[in-house]
Amino acid sequence: MILWVKALHVLAVIAWMAALLYLPRLMVYHADAAVGSDKSETFKVMERRLLRGIGTPSMLASWIFGLWAAWLFNVWTDIWFIAKLACVIFMTGYHMVLAHWVRVFAEDRNTRSALFYRFANEVPTLFLIAVVIFVVVKPF
Repeated sequence: MILWVKALHVLAVIAWMAALLYLPRLMVYHADAAVGSDKSETFKVMERRLLRGIGTPSMLASWIFGLWAAWLFNVWTDIWFIAKLACVIFMTGYHMVLAHWVRVFAEDRNTRSALFYRFANEVPTLFLIAVVIFVVVKPF
């Protein structure tokens, strides 16, 4: 059972990270598209489907299987786990920010540049690096 929980957690995290990395990349191109254009409308559909179809369900699955694995492995007091959990909480907040930006684009209210979204696209990579180091290397 424990290996299944771990495998499902890893699969969910991979899908979640894909969404966190791809959504801001879509926004880079969307920010340059003219409001009301076919291109802009296509990006709206892509962003909504990625967020609702992959991003949010995989985030929820990551939390469910991650907490289940933490319970099975009894790592609640391990410092590496607490550091990882802090990163996951920040990633969840970032996910919510992305969901807000998807709504902003859907309502044609975006005021940010493509460059802004290029920088935003780097945020999940930093958290991914930290989480992998905390889980694999366990530096604390």
